[in-house]
Amino acid sequence: MIESQQIAILEAFDAARAAQHRLPAIDIAERLSISEGELQAARLGRDVWTLPLAPKDLAARLPLLGRVKALTRSRLAVLEQTGDYPDLDGGPQTGLLLDPGGLDLRLLYSHWHWACLIRDPIHDPIHDPVRDSLPTENEQGKWRWSLQVFNQHGCAIHKSFALENPLPRPWGALAALGTMDAPAFTQCIPRLKRALPEAPMLASEWGSMRDVHQFFALLQRHHLERIEANQLMEGRYTRALPVDALENLLTKASQRALPLMLFVASPGCVQIRTGTLPEPQRARGWLNLFGEQFTLHLNDTAIEQVWQVSKPNRDGGVTSVEAFDAEGSLVLQIYAERQEGRVERPEWRQLLNELGSQEAVA
Repeated sequence: MIESQQIAILEAFDAARAAQHRLPAIDIAERLSISEGELQAARLGRDVWTLPLAPKDLAARLPLLGRVKALTRSRLAVLEQTGDYPDLDGGPQTGLLLDPGGLDLRLLYSHWHWACLIRDPIHDPIHDPVRDSLPTENEQGKWRWSLQVFNQHGCAIHKSFALENPLPRPWGALAALGTMDAPAFTQCIPRLKRALPEAPMLASEWGSMRDVHQFFALLQRHHLERIEANQLMEGRYTRALPVDALENLLTKASQRALPLMLFVASPGCVQIRTGTLPEPQRARGWLNLFGEQFTLHLNDTAIEQVWQVSKPNRDGGVTSVEAFDAEGSLVLQIYAERQEGRVERPEWRQLLNELGSQEAVA
């Protein structure tokens, strides 16, 4: 990034935040027609610092950060949860932070391109979303610190915002590692739509699955996107739902205190929230769940397709509801809460049957 570009981005960023303190960085980046990663990289040396750590080494430090707000977003959904990261498990390519009901994440390290510390000034100590700098003890209350990870296209993978004051010492240890090394991003090329391919063996292989985690290998063998597999299996293992089915589903699940698993995935992180739901509320066109320890923001008006998907397993099968945007990217995935080895909740299947009945009447 040349200096004149950096100055222009910084001036636009400062002007936008002066006008609206809570304006998210991604919204400012979209106004400037750049990625969020490029926007934050323009702030290097002022209130952003590169963290020169390998993805797995960085992930291993997450459980040391104390109480945080953890945030993962897809194109149309944002999941925020407060809590403490559990200890890291997994292998060299995939990280597991397993805490059903708490911070529960799956990390795909191959997508982790740039990690940074960010400081943002706190204009409202109680409600202001986020901001970051290298803290002295006297300054810690003036800044909101976050750790943020981006992929090679500057798309945010995961964000972690410090909630404790004073900051736990591991935040200072990260800050001491900070450099001004600038990342290099590449432009994201939108996926091209294609005619639905043929996959003559898909149905038989789908039906022979015994574990839902076999599904990813199934897609790879047939060179299919998830939405394409759903379309090919319509009437067998999948069923198209109206796009307004999500609000209906979430409302009824809330009213019945049916515990659900909400999956929101970025390119390199899947964040899962498990438990009962508050009543959905609509604000500024988005559908929202405001819980005590979590928030889900869903731009459901931009959802293009919703599918009910059944996958066989050893316990009688599991059923998900999956929402996709106009590009065919997965926005939100919902399952009923379930323990390994247990059959799927009959209340969940009953709710899905009701959605189908209402669709038929409509």
